[in-house]
Amino acid sequence: MIELFKEIWATVRHNKLRTALTGFAVGWGIFILIFLLGAGNGLINAQMQQSDRFLANSMVVFGGWTSKPYNGFDQGRHIELNNRDMLATSNNFTENIQETGATLWKVANTFSLGPNYVAAQNICGAYPVKLKIDKIEIVNGRFINEIDIREKRKVIVLTQTQAKELSKNVSYLLGKYIRVNDSMFRVVGISKDDKSGENNTAYSPFTTISSIYNYGHNVDRIEFTFSGVSTQEESDAFEDRYRARINANHDAAPDDESALWIWNRHAQSLQMNTGLGILRTALWVVGLFTLLSGIVGVSNIMLITVKERTREFGIRKALGAGTWSILRMIIVESVAITTFFGYMGMLCGVLANEYMNATIGQEVVDTGIFQATMFLNPTVGLDVCVQATLVMIVAGTVAGLIPAFKAARVRPIVALNAK
Repeated sequence: MIELFKEIWATVRHNKLRTALTGFAVGWGIFILIFLLGAGNGLINAQMQQSDRFLANSMVVFGGWTSKPYNGFDQGRHIELNNRDMLATSNNFTENIQETGATLWKVANTFSLGPNYVAAQNICGAYPVKLKIDKIEIVNGRFINEIDIREKRKVIVLTQTQAKELSKNVSYLLGKYIRVNDSMFRVVGISKDDKSGENNTAYSPFTTISSIYNYGHNVDRIEFTFSGVSTQEESDAFEDRYRARINANHDAAPDDESALWIWNRHAQSLQMNTGLGILRTALWVVGLFTLLSGIVGVSNIMLITVKERTREFGIRKALGAGTWSILRMIIVESVAITTFFGYMGMLCGVLANEYMNATIGQEVVDTGIFQATMFLNPTVGLDVCVQATLVMIVAGTVAGLIPAFKAARVRPIVALNAK
């Protein structure tokens, strides 16, 4: 075996250009595949992180404006949601809807504690399900609960940004009363900043905000979680049934989509998954074609190699070398070259992905309204890297095997006469 590798090394040294071209075809194919998959994963991971900010099987409903006349009413009427719509949501869709909530917003508030204050803050009157739907993370204390709702407690959940403005020791605020405009609210929790532009929004019980600020039966938004809907068609059908039911409360046409705006996060998630699936497929197709071009390059070079060495093989056979001896030499040479350069291509691809991750992999775009990560963790699993390298090694072996069989079966006298 040592003698065999010595022969291969001697062949490589005498055919540097041919070896370099073979190695480049192998390494470049693997490098491009890994680099493309890494870049694609960076975009996919960033999109998935953004969509994961909300619960997928949830909907948020807003009042809109009618776009067509119906039941004696003209178009252009503003639809204001109310408690009746919330009850209809809870009671008429029990086979699908699990938890129902609503929100009321009070903007431009001033929070103060002693000499410290923070102005232009929003308060969201919410139900406990808000925590689940918007995936709010509580870092201290708790969120709004059912007792707060039932007893209309004057409690509040601040964001980290708001808490830091009021006290250097955030945990000190728990259980303390802060002034919100002209009312006193007890701090029961601190939520984590989410970098979405809502770090100036505190949470309080829906019933408390409705009572203090005299909102009556009005509701800004209705939000709920649901189940039993898995496909896009089922999601659209449920949305149509829900819209028709709520529109009926306001004498709006059942199919008037402008009268009721529905943010269907489940449908959005399905569309996102479909789009990401197409992107993944496209990346793999481009990468595999690049890999295929490398395989074709290796095959052509191996054919030329065997053709050039036909006379050498004839001399070896004339001196007593067997068919398997020649075959083994060509195969081992092909495997050795492909493995070495394949590994180098894989290593370069991994390093390129790590460089992307270190430079643009954590960049955050700040629009002034929200912050979003556009490129996240642009890397490829080690299993994909190894599999791509193995595919190229096998392809290189097969590429050398086919002409090797032909060369090994050539009669010595014919091989010696080859030019």
